[in-house]
Amino acid sequence: MPYQVAGKFHDCFQHVEDPRVEGRITHSLHSILFIVVCATIADADGPAEIEEFAIQKRDWLERFIDIEDGIPSHDTIGRVLAVIKPIQFQQALVEWTNQLRAGRSNDGSPRLVQIDGKTSRGSYTERDKSDALHIVGAWASEEGLAMGQVAVDSKTNEITVIPELIDLIDIRDSIVTLDALGCQKSIAKKIIEAGGDYIFAVKGNHPTLCAAIEQHFLVCHEQGLVESDVRSKTIKEKSRGRNEERFYGITEIPASVRALTDQWMGAKSIGQAVTSIENGESWSSEVRYFLSSRSAKVNEFAKSVRSHWSIESMHWVLDVVFHEDASRIREGHAIENLSFTRRFVITLLKQDTSKSSLKSKRKAAGWNTDFLEKLLFGA
Repeated sequence: MPYQVAGKFHDCFQHVEDPRVEGRITHSLHSILFIVVCATIADADGPAEIEEFAIQKRDWLERFIDIEDGIPSHDTIGRVLAVIKPIQFQQALVEWTNQLRAGRSNDGSPRLVQIDGKTSRGSYTERDKSDALHIVGAWASEEGLAMGQVAVDSKTNEITVIPELIDLIDIRDSIVTLDALGCQKSIAKKIIEAGGDYIFAVKGNHPTLCAAIEQHFLVCHEQGLVESDVRSKTIKEKSRGRNEERFYGITEIPASVRALTDQWMGAKSIGQAVTSIENGESWSSEVRYFLSSRSAKVNEFAKSVRSHWSIESMHWVLDVVFHEDASRIREGHAIENLSFTRRFVITLLKQDTSKSSLKSKRKAAGWNTDFLEKLLFGA
């Protein structure tokens, strides 16, 4: 049974090409990648710790893979991660995730997909410490699902790779949220043509549009939100001992703004989000504006906007739980492949509904192979 279960896992990796020279291969590609995934779940960070995990768990690993020729060294693990193609590796991990999730139903509402960038700060070269690798990833936060990522060349920026990422993932029947940098007419067109919808943050990179949206909501607040056909809601809560108040308002694109949005494919509504936080005896506020291809539904808008900022907590997890910023791996594609492995592992950890922290779950998987198997293969 273990080999049969692991066989399904390996089937997902059949399209990952092995670029190594035939006749010089001691360890199969699938065995190495299986070890990498298992070790990363079990609190190993980087090739050296992955090798040590395999040494300590050899008897367990032999139930699933062929390691008659011994455990691959950390150098071998690092070289393999450096040469396999990131897109193929990502697709294999996503396919495995989809197999684990097969049969799970949803309520029919659109999937919320957040696209955002993160820099792996420890991946710079000694010669040029400004060239740390930047990765733009897609994350379905409600499902805890890593969907894909693309590395950004140090000579370009996020805007150029977002279309590549959209081509890589399935955004049909999804609402894609992006911050102001991704607020581009070409990206709006790409999302709509791919079968999705968008909610863009609008800031200073589109000053005329941002000013027009701001002015319209200013008038709406003065004349009355209901009278101005603005659908709104206010949420009050206490977070980390501070009172917080979040206002969300959305309306169909008005005549005063329509001329500025005609070239944005699919644009239907504009929104405002105001976050107010109590600081002692005073309050501080942040106001944000949005352009959306969705109709003016305030509950959906509020949920989408709030979900986008939750991606910051995922970045925190990568740095604190997986020590991503401390990683000095740079060779070839290794940093990209390890980066997505971490995101894939977060997906697996979030499927476990126990109240333990992600850090505790990683440690538990390293101590208890029954728990590791549950995370890796499902219940």
